[in-house]
Amino acid sequence: MATTQTLVRTLPDIFYEDPEPVEDGMQQAKPLIRIAYLLYEYFADRPDVYVGGGGFVMYNEKDGNERIAPDCYIAFDVDVARIEDMENFWVWRVGKVPDFVMEIASRSTAANDLGHKRDLYESLEIAEYWRLDPTGGELYGQPITGERLVDGAYEPYDIQIREDGSVRSDSELLGLRFYWDADDGFDILDPETDTAIEGVVVERAARLVAEARADTAEVRADTAEAHAGEEREARLAEQAARQAAEAEARALREELECLRRQQAGQ
Repeated sequence: MATTQTLVRTLPDIFYEDPEPVEDGMQQAKPLIRIAYLLYEYFADRPDVYVGGGGFVMYNEKDGNERIAPDCYIAFDVDVARIEDMENFWVWRVGKVPDFVMEIASRSTAANDLGHKRDLYESLEIAEYWRLDPTGGELYGQPITGERLVDGAYEPYDIQIREDGSVRSDSELLGLRFYWDADDGFDILDPETDTAIEGVVVERAARLVAEARADTAEVRADTAEAHAGEEREARLAEQAARQAAEAEARALREELECLRRQQAGQ
């Protein structure tokens, strides 16, 4: 009879349990996917900037239960390839905590985001902590809240509220502007132009596609040239073989003619 095994992930010599899934996580899904995607693509050209979402930030090497799972986090001046090979963001292996963390509000997580998580991020000296509220402020008090670490304590960034009701707040660390309005939800803007960075992301994606196509065309051209070279070499080899055969035939005919003349002279 088949048996069932429960697999528990471990740190070296440390066992810990996985947390229960968030019951209302669907409230977070849309803004989280959009914002995390934009941040990931925006920094994709930087091999020293890691953008993470999901998984744990493990901050105590001796206790695997001392961990936190931000909705999105960013670490600067790190080895991205090395981190991507890890199961989680192991602070002692990476050599630092993330520089930026973000939480997206849901009814079941909002109180923890405002209380325990905020205190923990502050104690870990994470440089910026941002909170986005899809309800427009019902859960966090305002749609966008950004805080930066100053002398070991979080201080809020200024918030701009426009006449149309849209809200903006700038991250000094990222050099980006977070945006919200009741109709369009959340976005990320370039602070200098106040325009969405999505255009930059799309342009970069188009450039990568164009470069990939160019590389493919170059490979095809190289392949075609190689095939053409192989055909030329085959033709030359065939021509050389034919010429060698003809030369051998001529030599044989000349030898036979010589023998015939000798026999006629006798």
